[in-house]
Amino acid sequence: MTELSSIDTSRGCTDTPVLRERGQREVFCGLTGIVWLHRKMPDSFFLVVGSRTCAHLLQSAAGVMIFAEPRFGTAILEEKDLAGLADANAELDREVDRLLARRPDIRRLFLVGSCPSEVIKLDLARAAERIGQRHAPRVEVLNFSGSGIETTFTEGEDACLAAMVPGLPATKARELLVVGALPDVVEDQMLALLARLGIGPVRLLPARRADSAPTVGPQTVAALVQPFLGTTAAALAERGARVLTAPFPFGEEGTTAWLAAIAGEWGVDAAAFAAATDAPRARARKAVAAAATTLGGKRIFFLPDSQLELPLARFLTRECGMTAVEIGTPYLHAGLMAAELALLAPGPAIVEGQDVEAQLDRVRAAQPDLTVCGLGLANPLEAEGLATKWAIELVFTPVHFYDQAGDLAALFARPLRRRARLSFGPAGGQP
Repeated sequence: MTELSSIDTSRGCTDTPVLRERGQREVFCGLTGIVWLHRKMPDSFFLVVGSRTCAHLLQSAAGVMIFAEPRFGTAILEEKDLAGLADANAELDREVDRLLARRPDIRRLFLVGSCPSEVIKLDLARAAERIGQRHAPRVEVLNFSGSGIETTFTEGEDACLAAMVPGLPATKARELLVVGALPDVVEDQMLALLARLGIGPVRLLPARRADSAPTVGPQTVAALVQPFLGTTAAALAERGARVLTAPFPFGEEGTTAWLAAIAGEWGVDAAAFAAATDAPRARARKAVAAAATTLGGKRIFFLPDSQLELPLARFLTRECGMTAVEIGTPYLHAGLMAAELALLAPGPAIVEGQDVEAQLDRVRAAQPDLTVCGLGLANPLEAEGLATKWAIELVFTPVHFYDQAGDLAALFARPLRRRARLSFGPAGGQP
């Protein structure tokens, strides 16, 4: 089932009609976000209230050995819980008490909803409040939903960060709040860039430790580094923060525009901005150019997966010379995507949501050089002769800011180079 609508702006792709599809979709659920969030917050623990399927998903996706001490786990709902023959709340309380007694290092506990807990209407918000009162002040207890009924792949992070916002301390100080989980090395690079621009103080959400949570208030300027944080942005706005609208820091152009939006807020002049950014910009352009020799002139098709699709399409078309055929995204937040749409040249179809069979028909008709899609669709498309890129890899790999621009471009060049080697190897007379 589809419907057409337009985003009412006036530049780039902002006038392009958006095809909204509401059919079968092929994406991971929001529980997957725990795989990177548990690494980002080492004194937090994510307790999924779900089924054995939830446990298997996290175990296999995170690659955690069975004898390791991970920072996530699953309180498994058995048949008696689902049938209402046991008090799920009493069992949850008991499991949390056991967990916190065994793991005194935990300072923040997330109770994470799943499809089974949503189906039986288990009120985890009330459970978090009840358990939090019992274990305060040593442990903060929060809850969010990672259910596939409510969330797609990256929306788990959005729900997690949004759950943290109401409890953040208030402040009247003027501060920059950078929102979104980044690998530590990338985060350090970003902080160094902002320091060279003289911007500060800088707070982070999520912070690496529970006792260093950021503050928020009417003088807070929030800059998102991930495009899938719409709920978190709304929660910050409710606390009085002002959320910047800017391109996301993918590639040289996106990183420069993101930094420029912040620099404008702090009154950084053009000379100081150039002094801080010219060298890393030049390195990024050189690194991207190496991959652009493979990507230039190639056609790319994005199936919806992570909400990274529009920023990545902007990067690939403007900096790498590719042509976007269709850009599918699970959800298009018109406010957060306004700057991206303004930069993206008209031409590609833009699709919000998914009707997987209809989209696959369009992929087969278009025969793009590269299709970006989820794991479940990649192998079948490869079997049909189409080169694919796993969308999930774009979330797990460091790809933000100048120093990762070349790596980001290389992620898309690699499957094309692999396809060329398979097609024109020694038997074909070419290396």
